[in-house]
Amino acid sequence: MGMTSRIFLAATALIALTGAAAPTAPRRIVSLNVCADQYLLALADPAQIAALSSNARDPELSATASRARGFRTLRRPAEEVLAIRPDLILGFPIGPNAVAGAPPGQWRTLGLASADSYGAILDQIRQVARATGHVDRGEALIAAMNRDLAALPRPRRGGVAAYYQRRGYMTGTGTLIDDLMRRVGLTNLAAKLGKPPLAQVPLEEMVAARPDWLIVESATDRVVDQGTEMLHHPALAAVPRISLPQSWTVCGGPAYVQAARTIMARLNAPR
Repeated sequence: MGMTSRIFLAATALIALTGAAAPTAPRRIVSLNVCADQYLLALADPAQIAALSSNARDPELSATASRARGFRTLRRPAEEVLAIRPDLILGFPIGPNAVAGAPPGQWRTLGLASADSYGAILDQIRQVARATGHVDRGEALIAAMNRDLAALPRPRRGGVAAYYQRRGYMTGTGTLIDDLMRRVGLTNLAAKLGKPPLAQVPLEEMVAARPDWLIVESATDRVVDQGTEMLHHPALAAVPRISLPQSWTVCGGPAYVQAARTIMARLNAPR
């Protein structure tokens, strides 16, 4: 996950579900960030979705950007949410005044902490499925994800991998990327170097560490600025790469399976 994405998630941190489940399924649901968008699009009926976040159609951030095209997106959330008068808000920010002018407790809210493991994703699917009135749909999604992951082949190659991002930031342990690495049989270089969840690692240190793989965001596959230029330094040219869209890892969600499948395919590809 890139530094900008991590800051974005921190700024839109979510809280636990407040209040008991409604007796009937909500009819007007609003999502306030791309993480909540993904769950809502996967689990709710289209007619239930009143609005998605402002980034819902951005393919760089949203794994469900194409599915979001037919839905309203928020441009001025504080004003628009008041006008929509939803009966459920997903991705409700911390604090009683998250939506300006809204009396405390006016709407049911569902908050979800940033998922840092597959287990956390499954828990969040169940929370959203329950809140939207589609428990069975949530269990079906979980079953399908479990089947897809179980069907992944065994890795032919393993080794040490670094999730290396623009400006030299590396993602460490206790993160969704770390969980993905362990699932496909890779060792996170950050663990070997004793790095925190997000650390800036100079090019010289990365070269000296000699990882077997670099996992990079697909947006950095070409040089567009100084931040991406360092990832294309000749000193790193010999390290095999695994390229993933940032939208698959910026949030927990069904895209976890796509990311795992893509990493495994690269590990098993002919040399």
